[in-house]
Amino acid sequence: MKDVQKEFQSLLKKSEDITAFQSIFNLLGWDQETYMPIGAIDVRSWQMAHLAQHIHKKKTSAHFKNQLSKLIDLKTGKTKPGLNIAQMAALREWRKDYIEAVKIPSHFVHTFSKASSKSVDAWTKARANNDFKSFEPHLDGLIKLVRKKAKILGYKDHPYDALINIFEPGMTTEKLTSLFSKLKKSLISILEEIQKKGPVDTSVLQATFPKTKQLALGNDLLKILDLNPNYSRLDESTHPFSTSMHPHDSRITTRIHEDNLLSNILSILHECGHAFYEMGLDLEYYGSPLSESVSLGIHESQSRWWETRVGRSYPFWEHFYPSLQKHFSHFKSISLDKFYKAIHEVKPSLIRVEADEITYCLHIILRFELELALLDESLEVKDLPDAWNQKSEELLGITPPTDALGCMQDIHWSMGELGYFPTYALGNLYASHFFETFEKENSDYEARLRSGEISFIKEWLRENIHSKGRFFMPEDLAIEVTGKSLTEEAFVKYLRRKYLH
Repeated sequence: MKDVQKEFQSLLKKSEDITAFQSIFNLLGWDQETYMPIGAIDVRSWQMAHLAQHIHKKKTSAHFKNQLSKLIDLKTGKTKPGLNIAQMAALREWRKDYIEAVKIPSHFVHTFSKASSKSVDAWTKARANNDFKSFEPHLDGLIKLVRKKAKILGYKDHPYDALINIFEPGMTTEKLTSLFSKLKKSLISILEEIQKKGPVDTSVLQATFPKTKQLALGNDLLKILDLNPNYSRLDESTHPFSTSMHPHDSRITTRIHEDNLLSNILSILHECGHAFYEMGLDLEYYGSPLSESVSLGIHESQSRWWETRVGRSYPFWEHFYPSLQKHFSHFKSISLDKFYKAIHEVKPSLIRVEADEITYCLHIILRFELELALLDESLEVKDLPDAWNQKSEELLGITPPTDALGCMQDIHWSMGELGYFPTYALGNLYASHFFETFEKENSDYEARLRSGEISFIKEWLRENIHSKGRFFMPEDLAIEVTGKSLTEEAFVKYLRRKYLH
């Protein structure tokens, strides 16, 4: 028994070393998007490529394999006796990670990381100049690498299976296609019903909101949400994001438009949701899979929970609206009801991150369908702008006037992260799936939220989701928390109740 525990601690120490390098990699990525001098992109690409290769080598080293093999049979998955249930779960995930990692050659990791870093820089410039042609060769090269990666990892039915499994373990193209087909049908139906009601008055939001005041409002919001300032910070970036180096070091960013107040507010709420998840991971097993998020779909459920189920709720604004009025006198003569209706306008728009709750997932389905085509080579990168515009017209009824507002609006493809986008839609579904159980267990949550109480929500999420790490697979976690498998039903029910009744 003692020998087994000693071997587990030795493995954990090796894994902690890898985690330390991964946290440094994350920090370099955060710096690239926030404070890095523009001329440093070549050296940063070199740094990140070497570090990515080093991390991969450590994950697949003979030393790590030998230590892992002392505790679990790599062929059968059978663990040695004397381990507790948490340790067995950690070993299950370590084994799975190792088996996947050894499939990918170290030189491929280096090549992919370098190409990705340069592609992100090319995307940033191309997006600013609405110049898809300058970005096209970088994206084309990355897509070819992604196709190669799918072949290396292996798949049964579709190359997309290999990629979605990276971000959402256990998910398949077949499951997603079925789920999204039902979701698309429901969303289009709801959208048509809402459009019959006529336009919403949004004139109260049409003003100039200075950046300095928006930043001050954002800091007030962080205080209400109680994002621990000792373990976090807020900055600006081209694309809002959250990254974590450790449960005690989370970085979030926002994007400020002086003609769009809501963008900053919702970005902060969204990224705080991600940060809360990372801060709530189990420190006892830090360095192991038990102190890692289970999937990006579950991660996104946390950001959408705070952005929509909290941040777009009436009780939240009953508490927060006075703060908004304090910073912007423009709202002092405007009733909360009028403001609340304005921020819930449902109208197909060009930008995913600023889409309303009804059309948001249609943006994801658009990207999912294009990714499938890029992966199976039925769509070439040079034809992506036209394909995007056609899908946008089909699903949203609008055609982007520029590629910057169309196929270049997101950073993900420039990073080679195909398979990532579906997790945004899954996040909405998981959030509503979990919220039904939260609501049953906290029937007074609206009154508590109205009074500015936030901690009980964070505690429920930490206990039921964050602290579990990768103890459960994503779908198993959904069943553990709610007693039933994930479907689109809770999300569709929420939308219909909120927007049609």
